[in-house]
Amino acid sequence: MSVNVATQSPTLRERLAQSPVAIAGLALVAGGLIGGITAIGPLYAAAGLIALAIVTALLVSVKAGLIAALAVVTIIPFGTLPFKAIITPNFLTLVLVTLNTVWFLRALARSDTYDVRFGSLGLPLIGFLGLTLFSLVLGARGLPDPQTLHNYAKFVLGVFCYLTVVNCVRDRETARLIMRALIIVGGLSAMIGLILWALPDQIALQLLVSLGRIGYPTSGRVLRYVEDDPNGLERAIGLGVDPNSFGGMLALVAVLTLTQLAAPRPILPRWLLATLGGIQVLTLLLTFSRAALFGLIIAAAFLATARYRRLWRHMIAVSILGAILLFGLGYADEFVNRVLSGMQFRDQAQQMRLDEYANAIAIIQRYPVFGIGFGQAPDLDLSAGVSSIYLAIGQRMGLVGLAVFLGLVGMWFSNSLRLLPRLDDEATSWLLGCQGAIVAALAVGLADHYFFNIEFSHMATLFWATIGLGSAIEWLMNQSPHEQ
Repeated sequence: MSVNVATQSPTLRERLAQSPVAIAGLALVAGGLIGGITAIGPLYAAAGLIALAIVTALLVSVKAGLIAALAVVTIIPFGTLPFKAIITPNFLTLVLVTLNTVWFLRALARSDTYDVRFGSLGLPLIGFLGLTLFSLVLGARGLPDPQTLHNYAKFVLGVFCYLTVVNCVRDRETARLIMRALIIVGGLSAMIGLILWALPDQIALQLLVSLGRIGYPTSGRVLRYVEDDPNGLERAIGLGVDPNSFGGMLALVAVLTLTQLAAPRPILPRWLLATLGGIQVLTLLLTFSRAALFGLIIAAAFLATARYRRLWRHMIAVSILGAILLFGLGYADEFVNRVLSGMQFRDQAQQMRLDEYANAIAIIQRYPVFGIGFGQAPDLDLSAGVSSIYLAIGQRMGLVGLAVFLGLVGMWFSNSLRLLPRLDDEATSWLLGCQGAIVAALAVGLADHYFFNIEFSHMATLFWATIGLGSAIEWLMNQSPHEQ
């Protein structure tokens, strides 16, 4: 049917051209950009323009917001605004706050068509967050210090990312997009880590120190080495500051990549998945994080046993390739010795872990119900902090908090495992990938605490975003389990 041109509604461009306010606003923006380029230089002005484009994308699309959040979590998790304020928010906080505001306002504006979803864990997870708040206040005797409160708020925002993902991933195409994005940004992060590791120490140090303007450390242990010996093996850290947390992130993402590599209908070309997966696994090995390597092996074994027998072949091929590379780089003996010494608790790091475990058990014995909160230990003969998410939850939130956490994870696995037989090949690979990634995180958590540490809120974000993605896939498949 033809449309009368004379009666068409004016386009957005025409409305802007006819609006004095819009014209004045554009003139103000243009003048500000010109002034900014003149005053602060083209480099910072270009960074400002990029930031403006990102903010605009976040306000328009929740998909862009999710991808931006995943990119920050995996690539530059500790980046902050380049100026000081009473509280200097980091990039992840800004992205998550913006993303949550957009989807929540959209839900309010479209209440008739846009429902707020809680997923299978939403309400119990809110209860878990209530327990964390109770432990925080109880442990601080009602008055947490500002830094602890700031870190705790970022941690809560990370856990809340479960609901963020469940409410933003509302169709199959979005689930496919987010899965692709997580694999790709994880590969980019691994590549950055590999490049920094391969560069001469002085150049890598200069590059990392240059990030001091956006919150990264400029002194102390900027580069990391095995046993903190600068003459020993350098550990890959990427932009993750700590090699163990960086390795834990790579273990989670590498499992997603390897799952797609073994899937009958991968979401990316197999050559690209093989490249990204190889870089992720190699960089993980170069972190020399034994917990991350253990988590990857356990998760791969879980996936190979549960569904993808061909993963055993991939694991053997990757192991052979990794061994060849380690021999070629001259690190094979050191790598094997480090793994063996860790298994036998011979080295200094493992001895310190044993002391931390004993200390954490002592705290749990004295404060078994709700723990000591998220600050310092209340007794002078004890110290907070332990390299295990389970003992960390036990000492911070008591046995009640630990039981709730294990119940949440167990409930999610129970729901997702029951759904698997009803899914097509593509959806099965997505949900199995999320399961395997969480298995990796839980295995890493036996000897590392980063997935439950308020100072590493990006790791909590990654953990709960992955569970949220799995719950979103569950919801989509329950609505249309045979949709292709």
